[in-house]
Amino acid sequence: MKLSLFAVALTLAALFAAQPSLAQNAFAPDQVKFGPAPPFLPPGAQLAVLEGDPMASSGDFTIRLKMPDGYKVAPHTHPNRENVTVISGTLKVGMGDQFDASKMTAFNAGSFAYMDPSMHHYAAASGETVVQIHGTSPVKFNYINPADDPTPAGGRHQP
Repeated sequence: MKLSLFAVALTLAALFAAQPSLAQNAFAPDQVKFGPAPPFLPPGAQLAVLEGDPMASSGDFTIRLKMPDGYKVAPHTHPNRENVTVISGTLKVGMGDQFDASKMTAFNAGSFAYMDPSMHHYAAASGETVVQIHGTSPVKFNYINPADDPTPAGGRHQP
């Protein structure tokens, strides 16, 4: 009996040791690690990847974007639906091909919005603002005016 219990314990230990380390799947606010945002966003924002790979050719992702007060993203589209939840601050969103602050709607913490593919929209932060974005990879910004694309060498791109 002792030998069989030892064998079971040894087998279980081997199974757990052979398991790859699992990615973190739950985050307290202080566990969200922000780093520089990718070059297709204007300088000043920070990004954290919570789940998935937003740069993969397919798959789900969840990211958080932290923007300083006054941060702006020029009119753009995405090839996939963009689902946005405001975590803190105020996100202002407008629709159309030209950035027009007078036509923006303010979304406070707790708000949710989604933009379907090819919907022309733009955004600005009022106060430091954190949004959570989830959707299907890849994350891609297609700026309506190519001159607004902050990516080195400009043009349409994919991270």
